[in-house]
Amino acid sequence: MTILVTGGAGFIGANFILYMMKAHRDLQILCLDKLTYAADLSYLAPVAGSPRFRFVKGDICDRDAVYQLFEEEHPDVVVNFAAESHVDRSIEDPSLFLKTNILGTGVLLDGCRTCGIHRFHQVSTDEVYGDLPLGRPDLLFTEESPLDPHSPYSSSKASADLLALAYRRTYGIPVTISRCSNNYGPFQYPEKLIPLTIKRALQDRPIPLYGDGKNVRDWLYVEDHCRAIDLILRKGKDGEIYNIGGHREISNRDLIRRILHILGKPDTLITPVPDRPGHDRRYGMDTQKIRTHLGWQVETDFEEGLKQTVAWYVERYKGP
Repeated sequence: MTILVTGGAGFIGANFILYMMKAHRDLQILCLDKLTYAADLSYLAPVAGSPRFRFVKGDICDRDAVYQLFEEEHPDVVVNFAAESHVDRSIEDPSLFLKTNILGTGVLLDGCRTCGIHRFHQVSTDEVYGDLPLGRPDLLFTEESPLDPHSPYSSSKASADLLALAYRRTYGIPVTISRCSNNYGPFQYPEKLIPLTIKRALQDRPIPLYGDGKNVRDWLYVEDHCRAIDLILRKGKDGEIYNIGGHREISNRDLIRRILHILGKPDTLITPVPDRPGHDRRYGMDTQKIRTHLGWQVETDFEEGLKQTVAWYVERYKGP
């Protein structure tokens, strides 16, 4: 079986490729990545020499290149991680997010139509559901929750989800979708909260905290996410959506404090800044469906996973 992984030199995509190459010795993996600022080909160095792996530099919006790749490789499965994903950047320039996340997904789906495909898997986000109120831990997003995105980023991801489902209905392309909570672990670009906090703390620089810092996110270790997608590809039902969450909700302020404590740095580095426009207050995921139907469970303890993550970035940021 050949799996085409788009965005495979980015944070989650690279972790997924390394996981799948180790877990399944019979897989051929083809990585397509544009190598934007948030990607790093060195993440894939452990598999670069494998005859089961091939890297292709390219843009999912480039229709001719995508079609040529499908014609040459005839992938059995497509897993689409390729996306612009930083909310702040989407507020500054929505057009890039609309192009990559919506039109690029459409190009991939059209490519699937040219050669036939066993599965197109769209990697999405809990942000498509909007947000939940603080102080109501009983309220969680389910797969049936209405789509209510609040940023250009989440709107573009919701659009891509709907487009994939429409191609399934119209053209018969087998589709599954996963919607994950915030991921943490190695390889994440330091514009995101955890690596940004670590990098600035190591430099004894102020750590920006939006608004009152009470915004709550659910954190999922990236390898647990990779295992979930693997299960969906092998056992998931065509046309289904699966929520993937870490069952570890924590406020942004408390998360930063935990990281500072691990690093032995003072809380005084935390510096409040004006809140992000339209900032979602809380995300929380109901994962009963994937746990019941596919047998998935969170395996990484949050405190231990966070310590491992901090250690990885400390090692990476060593030097001048």
